[in-house]
Amino acid sequence: MSRHGMGRGVLRPATAAAHLTVPLHPPAAALAPYVEYYWNPRWDLRGRPDHVQDVLAHPNVHLVFEEPVPLVYGVQRALYRRVLHGRGQAFGVRFRAGAFRPFARGPVAELVDRSVPAAEYFGAEARALGREVLAMEDLDAMSAAVDRFLLGFLPAVPDPRVARAGALVERLTADPGTLRVDAVARESGLPVRRLQRLFAEYVGASPKWVLRRARLHEAAARADEGTRLDWPALAAELGYADQSHFIRDFTAATGVPPTHYAGR
Repeated sequence: MSRHGMGRGVLRPATAAAHLTVPLHPPAAALAPYVEYYWNPRWDLRGRPDHVQDVLAHPNVHLVFEEPVPLVYGVQRALYRRVLHGRGQAFGVRFRAGAFRPFARGPVAELVDRSVPAAEYFGAEARALGREVLAMEDLDAMSAAVDRFLLGFLPAVPDPRVARAGALVERLTADPGTLRVDAVARESGLPVRRLQRLFAEYVGASPKWVLRRARLHEAAARADEGTRLDWPALAAELGYADQSHFIRDFTAATGVPPTHYAGR
């Protein structure tokens, strides 16, 4: 989490923290191999202007209980933008990278850049659970209700490729400035093509995208610290061959050049 209490990827976290809170809660122990955490954004903007929140998503699938219906969000490669108004909340399930595959009917890449009704994966009961959860205020009670629901969907036999895909995502994101996809493939003993197929099946985004997104998360986090940055030095530290490549990537992801983002 950032010093503002917002997770990495939430752009302009200081501004976000002035408009909403996002408490987290761990899942039941039996769900921990599949669910990283629950998240519960809450806001009360009554009498205040709407708030537009931008997020650079991670390589994770989310189940979100929200109005009007619960949705499953695949990996969102473009900038995710949400407009908040009035008073409300949502309740999200962040699946570990690679860990939604046992709940899906096909490769997770089929969900990329999409959101689909949760009923397609979890049945009509998901909508009733959404109404129940969003009527609650206590995060422990909300989490317990979702625990009970998801425990009924656990696979009978664990898939070892879930943990392998998750470990490879962690490897790519741990030190993105010094890694290359082909180096991680060699470390894992997988040809690059097999690594790419594993990510399409389990993660939903390519290894190259995961690595690039981790670099941009780091760049945005540095800019949000409010200190003056040496952009050419940061680009080199993050593994870019030249500053112009970094500027193109950052601008494409956030909608503004890095100097503009840091200066606003």
